[in-house]
Amino acid sequence: MHISECRPLVALLAPFAVALAHGQESARSEALDEIVVTATRMQAPVREVSRSISVVGQERIQSATQQLGLDEALSVVPGLYMQNRYNFAQDLRLSLRGFGARAGFGIRGIRVYVDGIPETLPDGQAQVDSIDLGSAASIEVLRGPASSLYGNAAGGVIAIETELGGMTPFVEGGVAGGELGFEKYQIKTGGSYRSVDYLFNVSRQELDGYRAHSFSTGTLLNGKLGINLTEDDRFIVAMNHTDQPESEDAGGINESELAADIRAARDVNVLFNAGEALSQQRIGFVYERDREHGALLLRNYYVWRDFSNELPFAEGGAVDLQRFFYGVGAQYTPLGMLPERLQLTIGVDLDRQDDDRRRFDNNLGVRGDLKFDQQERVDSTGIYLQAQYQLTDDVSMSAGLRYDEVTFDIKDSFLQDGDDSGEIDFDELSPSAGLNYRFGEQVIFGSFSRSFETPTTTELANPDSSGGFNAALKPQLANNYELGIKGEQYGTYYELSVFHIDLTDELVPFELAGSPGRTFFSNAGQSDRTGIETAFSWQHESGLSADFSWTYSDFTFEEFVDESGNDFAGAELPGLPRHFGYAGLAYRTEGGFFARLESLYSGSRYADNANATEVDSHLVTNFRASREFASGDWLIRPYLGVNNLFNERYFSNVRINAFGGRYFEPAPDRNVYAGVVVRYDAKGGR
Repeated sequence: MHISECRPLVALLAPFAVALAHGQESARSEALDEIVVTATRMQAPVREVSRSISVVGQERIQSATQQLGLDEALSVVPGLYMQNRYNFAQDLRLSLRGFGARAGFGIRGIRVYVDGIPETLPDGQAQVDSIDLGSAASIEVLRGPASSLYGNAAGGVIAIETELGGMTPFVEGGVAGGELGFEKYQIKTGGSYRSVDYLFNVSRQELDGYRAHSFSTGTLLNGKLGINLTEDDRFIVAMNHTDQPESEDAGGINESELAADIRAARDVNVLFNAGEALSQQRIGFVYERDREHGALLLRNYYVWRDFSNELPFAEGGAVDLQRFFYGVGAQYTPLGMLPERLQLTIGVDLDRQDDDRRRFDNNLGVRGDLKFDQQERVDSTGIYLQAQYQLTDDVSMSAGLRYDEVTFDIKDSFLQDGDDSGEIDFDELSPSAGLNYRFGEQVIFGSFSRSFETPTTTELANPDSSGGFNAALKPQLANNYELGIKGEQYGTYYELSVFHIDLTDELVPFELAGSPGRTFFSNAGQSDRTGIETAFSWQHESGLSADFSWTYSDFTFEEFVDESGNDFAGAELPGLPRHFGYAGLAYRTEGGFFARLESLYSGSRYADNANATEVDSHLVTNFRASREFASGDWLIRPYLGVNNLFNERYFSNVRINAFGGRYFEPAPDRNVYAGVVVRYDAKGGR
């Protein structure tokens, strides 16, 4: 690590010197045994999980935040690098240990679940535009390959659990506004009626954006019912409606365009009215039975998505997509019939994705002639087995195995340029193993896990043809080796993990001059990823608390010759910094005052495979505060936030390998927002 790279980390650590000097006695933070996670497919305290896993609670997600994206809540998680909060046409870009870094839009390589229902398609693509942060109660992040648990594209897992009403009915309304044309309105209600718990939340948001051609607007409706059928049987209904009629895409710009006007959109993006519109409905059902002889979980879900997209070029530059995505799953954990020290879970997942995809000419923002018409179907079948055995009171071991089949089937209905219909099958066996050793309040763990990642239907696009599959593409395979320690002492929770990942056939993006803004993919021969992740949190009885995380990443291509014959062996993977970190200092009083000051550091990173363009490091500081006023059944909570407090110049997104050097999406300078939440609790009745 160079001295110059250490200075921002010293700045990140500065709040902790203040916090730790505040007092000797500290309040004990929530014990490891009390934090139960479910993203591992087996309910277990964090202490017993032989993997790196982070848990973020409701306060960090919702308190005084704009809720523009998951990065506001998850920035504290080590190993998770996030970009693109302000471009709703491209969606938030998440990278977990390098998985997902290549995504041109949406999320790749990371499985996303909401209330047990997948947001990730069978082909491995996920969107987060329908996630309602205004009703999110907790988020679990499983760091590292997890295909033995979840199958295709499980380089990591993000599992979101939404709120459910309690015994006291309530109604809560909120309004917020700020610079960059930010407006948000929200109303939420929840409670319990007889054997049914319920919660509904609806919100509407508008944002003009920092750059030209960045306007977005959308409405979210999220609902959840918890029905207690018996003492041992519970039925969950989760529903969501998303309507985003307009999200403009300002596009990436090059260095000369950046120097001319940092807030300008790319000229052709404006010319072709680049952006997207979508409407999505999701409903999911989860049945849980917990009896003496075993625990059963069944899930069933349906998702309808209508999507249109204008890209910044003429030939086939207007996309129309109608998607139906559905599936079923079952999971069973036998109890009483196995040795006391053995826990076993078996399950099956069946998912299908039906896409009706058409492309038209984009005549300067006006839809023209049909150029592409095909029906794409993806079927995914997975069978898995997870086991954990307690060797001694202090030592446990775990193992998992999953078999997956993923089938891509295309029917070409646009035959003017030939019939590109076809089918591709992928299958993979994914094992995992782990060992935990507990001593005192600490746990040392080691694990091995594997993931595989098929190309998505979009990534299979053929650069040599208008339709069909790129049959040369192969799945990306990864083996993850990890050693770590986690524990708590003197009221401080801490964790440290070291990992190494070997990848073969890594999927990497490139663009063609004839289709600027459209991304194609090829396989790299081999790449290695070695990293260190560390985090700790501290809490004082005075209400002062601190959080810190730091990630070191050494990700390089070992073998990689691209489509043009360029040899990039030894180059660093683009889009990811070697160092990034988070430091936050918060203060909460019994009187209802809350404030958080946080800094996010990103080291320099490369924008292309050749490592010819380096993007500078940055340190961004944010602040937010709120104050609660309670009177009887009423609570009022005004809040204020400042993003980019010290006006740092940086990029909210870097488009990897973009044609013409148009890598850069500038981030906003300092901007302020404010809002108020009013809540009424009907404590006097049901």
